[in-house]
Amino acid sequence: MSSPIVGRQEISRIKPHRNFEGHTKWVRGAIHLPGGEQIMTCSSDGSLRVWNLKSGKQIGEDWRDGDSPVWTMALSPDGKKVVSGSEDGRVRLWDMDTGKIIVKWMGHTRPVISVCWSRDGRRVLSGSDDGTARQWDVESGEAYLAPIKTTWHQHVLAVVYSPDMTMFATGEAKRAFIKTWDAKTGELVATLEAADSVWCLAWTQDGKTLISGLRDGSIRTWSTTTWKQIAVLDGHTDPVESIAISPNGRILASASFDKTARLWNMDNNQHIGSPLQHPDYGSSVSFSADGKLLATGCFDNNAYTWDVCGILKEAGLSELLLDKPPVFAVRDTLSSGPTPSQLNLFLLG
Repeated sequence: MSSPIVGRQEISRIKPHRNFEGHTKWVRGAIHLPGGEQIMTCSSDGSLRVWNLKSGKQIGEDWRDGDSPVWTMALSPDGKKVVSGSEDGRVRLWDMDTGKIIVKWMGHTRPVISVCWSRDGRRVLSGSDDGTARQWDVESGEAYLAPIKTTWHQHVLAVVYSPDMTMFATGEAKRAFIKTWDAKTGELVATLEAADSVWCLAWTQDGKTLISGLRDGSIRTWSTTTWKQIAVLDGHTDPVESIAISPNGRILASASFDKTARLWNMDNNQHIGSPLQHPDYGSSVSFSADGKLLATGCFDNNAYTWDVCGILKEAGLSELLLDKPPVFAVRDTLSSGPTPSQLNLFLLG
């Protein structure tokens, strides 16, 4: 199901909750840290920085290892490490407590554009402008498999693990393909033909849906059972650079080169409220652990946070912050099912 296109002329009344200023070049990523009091950013100025969420002030010194622009980063599932990918082709693993590098993975020959953790925190996946995807063993510090060459003369802009860690997907820049791979063997599982080059990917927590952001501004969802397209979410007018799914799986956030970020209702694929206007290209989106705050990165060298609660309340969709209640299967009269008293207990909590 497609959502209506909203033109550039639409002006949002929604203002950022907080600005984070200090980087000297583009902010390529912004993520929430455990505890709900800090965010971290990475930038083309070669640094990672930690910020106080309430004051908007930087905490401590920059995290640096040379001057190579940092293109991407991701927090480990346990919140104790962060991995970054840089223009020099290095994948760096950082200790969150000390801000020091644990290991530096070398193998990519061009910029590392995307990184992703496996759900158990044992592996890191990286995608590079050199046309390969690589897996790294966090404990041993070694490559998990030989590099996977997606196709010749192409660039890997997006990588993501499936929730069960049996597969991962890659998005390619020059040809409109999404490819899924067996995470243990590196063998190709499926090839999905998109409408345009694929700039970002996300996998729903139940593993049933793969979501892609495309250069043409569309967001497309795919069934991982049939490997067929399910829906198209239209609204952005330029490439979709980043997408993220809320912790409860009910909201999708996207950032685009059209200088906006958007929220989408995953129940019906419709956009929520007005676009979140940015001064320059939007580069990243990240939800807080409770889903109530959104962090975005921007090419104006700054990061921003946005009040998701307020946006949903204004749109009359506050229930999207709640987890979906379990759905009882409809049974025939001869089958056993929840009794009226059980249903009352469920509804009353």
